[in-house]
Amino acid sequence: MKTDQGNKIDESIKIRFNDGGHAQVSGGISWEIPMADDKLTDIHTKFGSQIALEQQLVRTIIEKSIYMTGPLMSSQESYASRRNELLYLIEDQIQHGICLTKTTQEKTKDPITGAEKTVALVSLVTDKEGKPKRAEVSPLTEFGVKAFNLSINEVKYDEQVEGQIQQQQKATMQVQIAMANSKEAEQRALTTVKQGEADAAKAEWEQKTIAAKAIELANQEKKVAETLAQQKLAVAELDAKAAAQFKMAETLRGEGEAARRKLVMEADGALEKKLEAYTTVNRYFADAIAKHEGAWVPTIVMGGSNGQAGIGAVDLISLITAKAARDLSLDMNPKATKHSPQPTPAPQ
Repeated sequence: MKTDQGNKIDESIKIRFNDGGHAQVSGGISWEIPMADDKLTDIHTKFGSQIALEQQLVRTIIEKSIYMTGPLMSSQESYASRRNELLYLIEDQIQHGICLTKTTQEKTKDPITGAEKTVALVSLVTDKEGKPKRAEVSPLTEFGVKAFNLSINEVKYDEQVEGQIQQQQKATMQVQIAMANSKEAEQRALTTVKQGEADAAKAEWEQKTIAAKAIELANQEKKVAETLAQQKLAVAELDAKAAAQFKMAETLRGEGEAARRKLVMEADGALEKKLEAYTTVNRYFADAIAKHEGAWVPTIVMGGSNGQAGIGAVDLISLITAKAARDLSLDMNPKATKHSPQPTPAPQ
């Protein structure tokens, strides 16, 4: 209770929730009386004074509205999730009348102990439009009194209910912490999975990149090798063509030289070669005779005549020369031409 509002004494109103918890509600409300003469006459006739109007009409409807609102929620709900709704329901019933309610029995677990229990749940009865039905019209409407600006300063719960609320808050907080930790763990797991997927994707991309580069490099090397092979093939083909041309040229050259020699030999009977051989043979004979230290023929010849003695060496040379000429088929006589006189054949 706030001592700076209203009376100095405790005028808080007791409220009981559907879970059996109790609390003292304190707050403030503004109200005004009507200016119509008939309404003022009714109020004065019924209550006689402002204090009686306040205690017998305004406070009574406030107490009744608070009393009828409590069963619509639990202590925990009034403390947390439905705190604003608590204020709205009290103010609505003060001004428009007590709502029609219905009660159902439902099984639920105690949020602290976890034990299953049966609770009576009170809910509003609504019409087809979803608006709450009224059990009675507010007396304030009957007398033209308007209440507004309701405020709740404090809801002071019993020590047992306060302890239960604190325990339930602690349990709720622990659940929320556990849920937060679970979500954090899940998030870490998801992060780890995503990071693993990202690392795997990165590794796969790197492998694909390396493979692509390797393939590209292999293709480049293949192209270089193919180019080199083509160049070598072209060079080999050119070398082969050059060798073939050289062979053909050499063949033609050899055939020409052979033909030329054949013609020369046919023309002069190979006189040049025969003379060269003849000269060489005579040179060897001359050298052999020059280097010989003994006598080639007997120094004394018996039966010689006409001064022919002592010329046996000349005869030997003549014989050797004649042999060489015969071996070479060399005709030492010049060939007769068509203008040369033919020799007279010797008589038989």
